[in-house]
Formats: sequence, C-alpha cells, structure tokens
Amino acid sequence: MAVITIIGSGMMGSGMSRPARDNGHEVRLVGTPLDREIINEARISGRHVPMKRQLPDGIKYYQIEELDSALEGTEYIICGVSSFGVEWFKEEIIPRLIPGVPVLAVTKGLLNQPEGAVMTFPEYFKKSLPPHLRGKVSFSAIGGPCTSYELMDRHQTMVYFCGEDSAALKQFQQLLTTGYYHPDISNDVLSVEMCVALKNAFAVAVSMGIGLAEKLEGADAYMYNPQAALFGQSLREMGRLLKFYGGNPDFACGIPGAGDLYVTIFGGRTRKLGYLLGKGKSYAEAKAELAGVTLESVVIITRINHALRELAAQGKVDPADFRLLSFLDAVINQNAVCDIPWQEFR
Repeated sequence: MAVITIIGSGMMGSGMSRPARDNGHEVRLVGTPLDREIINEARISGRHVPMKRQLPDGIKYYQIEELDSALEGTEYIICGVSSFGVEWFKEEIIPRLIPGVPVLAVTKGLLNQPEGAVMTFPEYFKKSLPPHLRGKVSFSAIGGPCTSYELMDRHQTMVYFCGEDSAALKQFQQLLTTGYYHPDISNDVLSVEMCVALKNAFAVAVSMGIGLAEKLEGADAYMYNPQAALFGQSLREMGRLLKFYGGNPDFACGIPGAGDLYVTIFGGRTRKLGYLLGKGKSYAEAKAELAGVTLESVVIITRINHALRELAAQGKVDPADFRLLSFLDAVINQNAVCDIPWQEFR
C-alpha cells in the first residue's frame, strides 16, 4: 500500500481517488481554497456534491491549511487542479514539494512562448521548481478520454500517463491500473499534452454542428454529417500542429486526440458553448448564458491562434492549413458570426 496525496478536490482530482482506493492505497484529499465546501461535506457524508457521487470509503480529508499534515510521509502526489489553478499550484504548492516524491497532474492546457512556441504544463512545473528541488521532483500528466463521474462509476477507461521520468510513469501505472482503468505510458509529453489541450478547442467546433442542426431543423433534428465533417477537419488540423511542433501526428487519431475529442462533444461546458454558438448566439451572448462556468476551451483557442499568427508572420505555417482554428478565433475573439467556412477546409 502506498500513500497518495491528491491536491485539488474538484471533479477530476477527486475522481482519481477511485482507482487509488480500489487498489488499497491510503488517499489524502486536499481541497484548494475554492474547495472548502467540498471538503466540509465530504467529511460529514462522504459525498462529492458537484460530482453527485459518493466518494470511496477511507479517504482522509484536508483543508489547504492542513497541507503539511497531508504531505507528511506521502509517497506520491496527484495535482488535481484545472488549468485555471496552475498559477496557484506553482506559487503555493511547488515550493512545498518533497524531494523524491513524483507528481502526476490531471491539468490540461498549453502556454504561449516567444515566436510561436508552446509549453506543456509538466515542462512549466519543472521550470518552476526552486533551486533546492531541481532534479529531485518529476512531473507527469494524464491525457485521454476520462470523465470524472465515469471513472468514479468504474466505467472502462483508457488514458495515457506521459512524462520524462520513465520510472515514475511505471510506478504511477502500477499504482493506479485496475480492471476498469487502463493507463498506457509515453515519454512523448508534447504529443499527448497538445492533443488533450487542443481537443477542447475542436470540441467547440464539432458541438457547433449540434446547435446548427437544432437551429435549422428543430429540437428533434439529427444532422450528423456536419458534425462528422467538423470532427474530421479537427483531427487533420490537430495532426498538422503535432507534426509542426515535432510531435507524433498519429496521436491525433488515437486515445489522446480522437478519443478525448469524442468524449468532450457529448457533454459538459465545452459542448454547451459550441451548441449555443451553432444556434446563432454571439460569443458574448453565450458567455453570458454560461456565467460562472470556466471555459478552458476559450483559453486554448486564444493561445493556439496567437502562436499560429506568430508562426505565419515568420512564414513557418500556412494559415489556410488551420482554417477551422482561425474560424474559432474569429468567433470567440473577433465577434464574428458562426458561419462555418466549409469550402475552405482542406
């Protein structure tokens, strides 16, 4: 039995407690400053209110002020924050990490770098280590189609654990593999992380087809051809980006790319955003309707288009190869109407 501390008791962080507890490990679940009510209720009833699920028995719960106790004697750490919690994790948690204790993150996203480059979160966390921890803490990440509630319900799930530290990846794989949770491992961090970040952008596009169907045909409409075309264009552009940045374009058609995109268009906030845009609402109107909902898809659309503009200005990419991404940017950031440019896809 190992001791695993999960920092961040949101949906996905808490979801990781299921395979960990099913394998008999001690799990310590730590809430962020935004998770106080989650931890309070879990201590009383064992229920995760936002997920509408009962958490596994035997979890030890901690508020953020109790972090030192949660880290005492821990052997593995899971970072359970979303991309909106990255800076908090960097400032508040990374300086308190323990030499020799590896970190596995559920966080998905990309960061802009000069001249059109991008950086994954595992690389960002590594560069954020203080001098006394450099070379002593490894960062890995989870990528693939996995919704928290399905993981909690023990549905069959295939994902990737990616990172530079092969030994840490194998340890996490052994710790968390169950009869329903099947993590593969890869050292190709860029390919896995780009796929799971970009799928949020492309899920907005595919979900536009759902809203478009209702707009044109009514509530009982079934129009799958437009969704399929947008799905295919998404994978083409995802593969082109992977190839340009030196990744493996095959991942775009695998679990981290097509698999994660498939899951994302069936529910959640990203689907809702695309659906509203497809029905003809402006981004401002859709955002107002989704008030209070964090939209990671908007962040990645903005960031990847910023990179593409810089690369196009240097003559390194042809904007016509990323027409769907630029269309999404126009809708989100330039108040363009949702008029899908079918004839420009290639």
